Amino acid sequence: MKFPAAFKLLLPKPDQLGLKRALWLAAIFFCGVLLLALHRYFTFYASYDHGLFNQLFWNTSHGRWFQSSLTSANSIATLADGATPTVSFVHLGQHLVLDFLLWLPLYRVFPHPVTLIVLQVGLMAAGGLVLYGLARHYLAPQLSLWIVGSYYSAIAVVSPTLANFYEHCQIPLFAFGTLLAMEKQRWGWFWLGVLLVLGIREEAGIILFGIGAYLIVSRRHPRIGVAVCVLSFSYVAFVTTVIMPSFSADSSRLYLATRFAQYVDSPNPSTLQVLWGILTHPAELVSSLFLPFDRKIGYLIGHWLPLAFVPALSGVSWLVAGFPLLSLMLQKGMSALSMQLRYAIAVVPGIFYGAIVWWSHHPDYFTAKVRNVWKGCLIVSFVVILTSNPNRSLSFLIPDSVRPWVFVPITRQWEHATHLYSVLKAIPQDASVSATTYLIPHVSTRRAVVRLPQIEIYDDRGDKTAVDYAIADIWQLAEYSKAFADSRTALSLTVPKIDKLVATNKYGLLHIEDGIVLLGKNQPSHPEALTQWALLLKRIGWQAATTADLARSAG
Repeated sequence: MKFPAAFKLLLPKPDQLGLKRALWLAAIFFCGVLLLALHRYFTFYASYDHGLFNQLFWNTSHGRWFQSSLTSANSIATLADGATPTVSFVHLGQHLVLDFLLWLPLYRVFPHPVTLIVLQVGLMAAGGLVLYGLARHYLAPQLSLWIVGSYYSAIAVVSPTLANFYEHCQIPLFAFGTLLAMEKQRWGWFWLGVLLVLGIREEAGIILFGIGAYLIVSRRHPRIGVAVCVLSFSYVAFVTTVIMPSFSADSSRLYLATRFAQYVDSPNPSTLQVLWGILTHPAELVSSLFLPFDRKIGYLIGHWLPLAFVPALSGVSWLVAGFPLLSLMLQKGMSALSMQLRYAIAVVPGIFYGAIVWWSHHPDYFTAKVRNVWKGCLIVSFVVILTSNPNRSLSFLIPDSVRPWVFVPITRQWEHATHLYSVLKAIPQDASVSATTYLIPHVSTRRAVVRLPQIEIYDDRGDKTAVDYAIADIWQLAEYSKAFADSRTALSLTVPKIDKLVATNKYGLLHIEDGIVLLGKNQPSHPEALTQWALLLKRIGWQAATTADLARSAG
């Protein structure tokens, strides 16, 4: 079997058997994860951000560069200041995702939310193949395959890949590619990789800073290391201070001011102010690094586990992964240190590269006993992935909650999905829509989309208008509100909103099917739908106000 010329960069010498096995591992990962991800999407478990990025690609493919009403609805102006979302809001104020332009031709051919799922799984799978070439630069084929197998079994790889589409899925491919080019001293390819990493998203420069620091400390290529550190730091500082604020205030107000509030007093801090605040608040720094201790240790163990804890012994892992890890450790909130979310991917390149370098110095430790321990770690990692039900991708097998019991079997998932697709067909493709969270990806291939209970939006003429249709999956909200606060909150906001819209005759109830409610602007309510609405509220145990009460409160 002959491989394409592109694989010549991956391997130091002919390695037919090892590469074949690596390709088999990549194929198994791709097929298995893609199947679960597609099931998650088609049964309506993909959520808000997947629709946001789909709308971003759709708008850009139509010449409306990086615009998204869903980003606008999730901006600081809307969330904190109460501004009405706009269809022309530019996403680059939140994240500078320039690399999206690389995948725009693919999306133009296949303009659908599923395209992003295939792209995400494909990029993560391709990252493992580049990792194999990186490992083979140092290690024998067998040990390199163990490294690749660890990658495809890592919690920080599998779980985020089963989430909504995010720009982080590009990190393994571009970061491992940059490291591989560095090892082979292909400096043209190296600097191309540096630019691609920077283009992933504004803070991806932190990953490069770790690579540059390694080149300096190891004295392998100190001048290049200094250049990488200066470039990455300057890029992050410049785009977050100058470029992104020219689009919106989200970078500072929505992210820096909330995630690093313990270090700065300003409601609108810059990256440099946050950095200075961290350096001048040593007590908060130490507290953020180590507390809560169990959560911080658990996070590290999650990264070390698939590599049999070797990264914990590797100084290179600590150095290269240390900077993105530090940026996550210092943030407030729970999401930054979740192994299921996209942020964990930023730590992966340093963790795995450090493990490769460590094994290159200790090849004799690769004994049968160590392989058995390593195999046990891989099994545990796989079990953790399954039992954690990452991003509800395994809700058809794993209960979402035990106390109280929340479990939707696969037959019920697909039955409800069939009803959802039936109701969604009634919405014209060019109509503006407001939808509950898990319906947003399926209505996002259009210009104007917001999330219920929001119904107003600024259109392309600059006029504030109510959306044409509103659709709510009340059954889903009620089912999950038994155990989850976000669903309870959404239910408590959505039901009164629908009641008020119908009572004031702004919208009519057009159709109710299996707990799915469809409303149309300036349309009369169907008598049968009104009856079904009352029955639905009774079924979910909701005490609704009377139409007269709602009319009086609205007036």
